[in-house]
Amino acid sequence: MTAPVTALQEKFRALRLAETAKELPALLRNAESENWTYHELVHELVSYELACREEKTRERFMKWADFPFLKTLDDYRLDEQDALGERNFKQLRELSWVEECYTLILMGPPGVGKTHLSVGLGIEAVQRGYQVAFISMAELIYVLKTREYTNKSKTRYKRMMSSDLIIIDDVMYLTIDSAEANLFFQFIYQLYDHAAFILTSNKGPNEWGKFLGDATLTTAILDRLLHRSQIISYSDTDSLRMKHRKTLFPEINHQT
Repeated sequence: MTAPVTALQEKFRALRLAETAKELPALLRNAESENWTYHELVHELVSYELACREEKTRERFMKWADFPFLKTLDDYRLDEQDALGERNFKQLRELSWVEECYTLILMGPPGVGKTHLSVGLGIEAVQRGYQVAFISMAELIYVLKTREYTNKSKTRYKRMMSSDLIIIDDVMYLTIDSAEANLFFQFIYQLYDHAAFILTSNKGPNEWGKFLGDATLTTAILDRLLHRSQIISYSDTDSLRMKHRKTLFPEINHQT
């Protein structure tokens, strides 16, 4: 006896296959019109549920990543910078370095595209199923200092600790005290060999000691970050933000 479609849908929901339950009538119609075998029908049902779950996971990871804007690698203009050639850009896009827990250090003045590249790589990683966390250095220090006291910081900290890729923007933009430097070291220490990093900074690693204030701690941090690393250095060129800036009023030539 053939069970009604509605009864089958309820059974799928009971098994927590909600997306398949919703799509079941259409899938059954396709099975009938295309004469699917039992094997093909089961394959389509399972594949549909898996695809829906993967999409929901990507949506959740995108929300958790907390990117400051959504600019993909397709929007990144290689011709407007001198830090990366097309071959190296494609190599970064393959994301094999994430699996190998590499650190990418994007170094250069403000406005040259460091954050855009880091966000683009982060979005690409999420689309491939990786969990990503984006945070500025100032925000990171705040989270590390308050994770025991505020639920928001605790949640964000847990998500970072379970991420495959951590993007820290504006590293060493401001000086931090010894207690904050120690928290930063503990954070790096815990994630070493468990996650990849992208760090953006307008200072080279050789200058970080001035901002951490502790030569021994700086050495310990750099030892872990630079063990497997690639420094991508942007030259001191004009800011792309200023190059492509928008104005409210059109330029007017005043005649005297």
